[in-house]
Amino acid sequence: MSAYNQNTNNIANEEFEYSQSVIKKLSDYYDEIVVGQENLKFALINALMADGHILIESVPGLAKTTAAKAIANAVDGKFSRIQCTPDLLPSDILGTQIYNQTKGKFETILGPVFANFVLLDEINRSSAKTQSAMLEAMQEKQITIAGVEHKMPEDVFIVIATQNPIEQEGTYPLSEAQTDRFLIKETLTYPTPEEEAAILSRISFGQEKLPPVLNIDDINNIQAITEKVYLDAAIRKYIAMLIHATRNTKSLLKEEYSKYVKLGASPRASIALMKMSKAVALNNNRTYVIPEDIKAVRHQVLRHRISLTYGAKSEGITPEIIIDQIFNNIPTP
Repeated sequence: MSAYNQNTNNIANEEFEYSQSVIKKLSDYYDEIVVGQENLKFALINALMADGHILIESVPGLAKTTAAKAIANAVDGKFSRIQCTPDLLPSDILGTQIYNQTKGKFETILGPVFANFVLLDEINRSSAKTQSAMLEAMQEKQITIAGVEHKMPEDVFIVIATQNPIEQEGTYPLSEAQTDRFLIKETLTYPTPEEEAAILSRISFGQEKLPPVLNIDDINNIQAITEKVYLDAAIRKYIAMLIHATRNTKSLLKEEYSKYVKLGASPRASIALMKMSKAVALNNNRTYVIPEDIKAVRHQVLRHRISLTYGAKSEGITPEIIIDQIFNNIPTP
């Protein structure tokens, strides 16, 4: 066996068994609520384990809200849904100060962002000013109102944002600085005929509300265990080479691909690959990362971090195509 895939006993046996139990409970709970959308389940559970925010892109009606609420309910977490519109103000999300005449002073009213799971529905319908108001909350896990800092929930704070790729009227595309704050970006497709029939069946017969199967402490624990997953120096170098390659495609890829790359990935992409690969390894019953774990999340981590030229879309070149070309050209350790 290669040096990178050895178990270094960073994780005790009881911690490993506990993590597998938590993952199974999350997965089973999701399956009881949501039909299909296995890629979304994979994304939500792994991002939760890696303690990162999620951007979901799909047309309406594909169970994004249902899936987000399912994960929140499974762990008995506080869930908040914010419908983004062009007239949504930063104070509508973060909170504001209101003058209390009885007490003769201003009081701070915290906004709906103060929850364990925050769903920003159609985030690209909110203005750039409102989008930027979330940057501090997502990155620093705190906000500032009237010069006073307010910490986000100390245990779990996950932002799940959605956007519709079809409708462009009245939308404000997310900037690179905003998208880079999301650990991963998942894209959803329509259900199969069999899955759609199962959806209709559940609606016809009704569905009971399930009680939580975990709590917030369980998520804190599994996040701590995920951090302990072993990452060999060879794997770290592999990640660094992959991200470096996104910034130097002209020397790596054929011109038919490299000419469409406008901007490569930032160091946040390296961190995201490391965090997500650890979650995937633990999800696959391992306490160490192998290259296949990194390849499994390459699209989720990089599709929103590689900027393409305007000509790429007209030629049918997607970020996923560029990502696959890069991975094909970097030797696997």
